[in-house]
Amino acid sequence: DPCRNFHCKRGKVCHVDKQGKPICICQDPAACPSTKDYEHVCGTDNKTYDGTCQLFGTKCQLEGTKMGCQLHLDYMGSCKYIPHCTDYEVDQFPLRMRDWLKNILMQYYERDLDTSGFLTEKQRSKVKKIYQNDKRLVAGNHAVELLLHDFEKNYHMYVYPVHWQFHQLDQHPVDRLLTHSELAPLRASLVPMEHCITRFFQECDGDQDKLIALKEWCHCFGIKE
Repeated sequence: DPCRNFHCKRGKVCHVDKQGKPICICQDPAACPSTKDYEHVCGTDNKTYDGTCQLFGTKCQLEGTKMGCQLHLDYMGSCKYIPHCTDYEVDQFPLRMRDWLKNILMQYYERDLDTSGFLTEKQRSKVKKIYQNDKRLVAGNHAVELLLHDFEKNYHMYVYPVHWQFHQLDQHPVDRLLTHSELAPLRASLVPMEHCITRFFQECDGDQDKLIALKEWCHCFGIKE
């Protein structure tokens, strides 16, 4: 099968042409496998798609048009009303996000105590110090004042989680710059819970070049060096 190891980008599928060569053609959205309700996604056109297959197949068919350029995955789940993010909320957002990233690393570390595999040895040694310190602030919904106080007092514990998340996203290619598609996995899963995340990432891009550099990312999270 010429298509066996032939890779096509999202929204396209492999097809064997008349000469027997593999080529990529647009996925027919109607031919996508059926999905469950929880697999539905919302596009930036505010339309609910049955899944990412249907969304990216539609985007492919619109390739070269303005509508196709503007269509992206907005967030996971069916489209719903997302409230406007106020100036006050976007100012408080990094406090919650920093705490959340730290808690994710703590959970990975705890799981690795039983079965390794989530973190590399180097990551584990960095997280171990944070983990030993972190038992003071139990995971949960904390007042903004408490999160701010903890950040100022234990600043060093928040630096690595912010760097780690950037590295997790910076994969295609690894170039210390985050593109819209590299940010998508984090953004798309958080939008329904954190309505400020879109505005937060827009404002992170200080030079408005549609790329978030490591320096811009750290600045957004209040990391100085």
